[in-house]
Amino acid sequence: MTSRRPRIGLTLDAEPPGGFSKLPWYAIRENYCDAISRAGGLPLPLPHDVALTDDYLELLDGLVVTGGAFDVDPSLYGAADRHETVTTKDRRTAFELSILKGFLDADRPVLGICGGQQLLNVALGGTLIQHIPDEIADCLAHEQPNPRTEPGHEVDVETGTLLHRLVSGASTLAVNSAHHQAAGDVGAGVVVSGRAPDGVVEAIEVPDRRFCLGVQWHPEYSISSADDAIFRAMVQACDKEI
Repeated sequence: MTSRRPRIGLTLDAEPPGGFSKLPWYAIRENYCDAISRAGGLPLPLPHDVALTDDYLELLDGLVVTGGAFDVDPSLYGAADRHETVTTKDRRTAFELSILKGFLDADRPVLGICGGQQLLNVALGGTLIQHIPDEIADCLAHEQPNPRTEPGHEVDVETGTLLHRLVSGASTLAVNSAHHQAAGDVGAGVVVSGRAPDGVVEAIEVPDRRFCLGVQWHPEYSISSADDAIFRAMVQACDKEI
């Protein structure tokens, strides 16, 4: 085992011209990178070039699929309808799906965050709820009105799961919340390890894989010790194979 930091790929967001630049530009919040560094990894942001997937797979030890204010194209999980609120970033999703499938095929550590959890569920054969208020009666405010640096609601953690072990056996977690979609059906071998009180899926995992976890909240904000534990475990899972 070498002393080098595990190399963790972080998917970038992409924006059209305007604001920061008159040309299209990539973006990522500092706290994503800081969370990886704090956990002992080396954060490496990834531009959206599907042709580079194999090169990234040779370089990287782990992958974090980040969140963003957009949705997965419903056609990717076989939905016949498309909710009026759905917006997509097709180039970003194509790249994320390509590299995510590469990591899953190689059984390397993967962490999906918010929209990244939703894409992970789709890649594993699941579906999505396209707009929570239309499908979940009396749902919580999953797009919380208070700052993301504060909890928005709690998550009930399923006993005996990877998530349960990572959070030191806690039965509930206080989490932030910034989404209008969520995992619907899950694929074969996928376990739902966390739910909001209204039943919305908040965490998924695949027990048979080395490390494969998706969380619907944003642990990079580090609003609890459980958030930091998730990143530490992901980086440690990478370190075992270096």
